[in-house]
Amino acid sequence: MLLDILQILGGLIVGTIIGFLIARTYMKKYIKKNPPINEGMIKAMMMQMGRTPSQKQVNQMMKSMEKYM
Repeated sequence: MLLDILQILGGLIVGTIIGFLIARTYMKKYIKKNPPINEGMIKAMMMQMGRTPSQKQVNQMMKSMEKYM
């Protein structure tokens, strides 16, 4: 009885860990393949704020975004 409960709990814990690792790997691949923000979006955002972005500024923002992904 106790052994059965321990096996079920062990299976749930191992399954949760494996599921988390698989989901994390999938999401990393998805984000890398389909980045949420691109250069065009950054330029549009800066122009809406009333600034004319230079390519250097756009590149700096892209590098800072990639750092956190």
